[in-house]
Amino acid sequence: MKFVLAPDKYKGSLTGLEFCNAVAEGVKEVFPKADIMKLPLADGGDGTIEVVKEYLNADLITLKVSDPLFRQIRSSYLLSSDKKTAFIEMSEASGYKLLQRSEMNCMHTTTIGTGELIVDALNNGVKEIILGIGGSATNDGGIGMASALGYDFLDSDGNILKPIGSNLDIVATIRKASVHKRLDGVRVNVACDVSNPFYGPNGAAHVYGPQKGVNSTEVQLLDAGLKNLARVIKSDLEIDVQNIKGSGAAGGLGGGAIAFLNAELKSGIELIKEIADFDNAIKDADWIITGEGKLDLQTLSGKTIAGVLTSAKRKGIPVAALCGSVEFSPKDHEMTGLSYIAAVSNETESLEVAMKNSYKNLVIATNRFCKTLIK
Repeated sequence: MKFVLAPDKYKGSLTGLEFCNAVAEGVKEVFPKADIMKLPLADGGDGTIEVVKEYLNADLITLKVSDPLFRQIRSSYLLSSDKKTAFIEMSEASGYKLLQRSEMNCMHTTTIGTGELIVDALNNGVKEIILGIGGSATNDGGIGMASALGYDFLDSDGNILKPIGSNLDIVATIRKASVHKRLDGVRVNVACDVSNPFYGPNGAAHVYGPQKGVNSTEVQLLDAGLKNLARVIKSDLEIDVQNIKGSGAAGGLGGGAIAFLNAELKSGIELIKEIADFDNAIKDADWIITGEGKLDLQTLSGKTIAGVLTSAKRKGIPVAALCGSVEFSPKDHEMTGLSYIAAVSNETESLEVAMKNSYKNLVIATNRFCKTLIK
């Protein structure tokens, strides 16, 4: 039998590769001669960089860039061995994980560090950039990133503005005379799994601003600023970011990437499957075994397991999900499209103990699943 192992991580417990190793151990106990293919996946969130590193045969490039508050830090991105593809996680330079809770206020934060990573990739001669935009500490509409690439954002008096959220409402002109010369020759794909517009009640500021340290008054100011920036982008660059789903992702960086990088927004899991050549790899598989830390209804909306199911259905391959915990009713089970679902954690264990024993419990759960396949 051929088993393809295609999990996301168990956050805080198992990496995708550790999941694969545990499941392979459990499969071999029942089917010693099984053909096992390990294809750990991710959906563009935390940990994606580790998954992509293996598929791209990539090197980690480290350099000094600006953090969300313009302080110099060391940050990294992946560069494929042939130097044709860069994978950049904006959270490595512009993420909330880089700030203390007391420092969080997206009126004053910037994506300029993300732009500096992109500049370095361009200088290394890449042909394609894959940009992950989860975990941002920003709401600058991408003007920080664009500033690093040579765009200037001017007020009505012609002064160059500091690229932060609080200045969005006074952007009057976008100047692109000094934009990096290699940008036009590079394809940029952005991993984006939200559909929020640039501004408005469902836009970047209203939905995500409060999580990034701003109060209700500041949310209104940021929303007005994004609306103003969208107007200027439409006037100066002839791009209507407001009408593109996902433009509000990462504090408007989704829209900024479209406007300033000529980027395309794509599902995170679909991008990672493409890098892994997943649809070709699963041919002739008898089962795909996937999993993540918690299986719930949100799992079916753009997450890794949803992406696995999409590919499996096209080829008629059954999918088993072995997850840390399962928060589904029996009716929910039927609508998932999964052929087998099991919670790995032992109900008698506390969460802390269950996480510590994840590997062992996963081997046991896999063994139990495989025994159901014996005819």
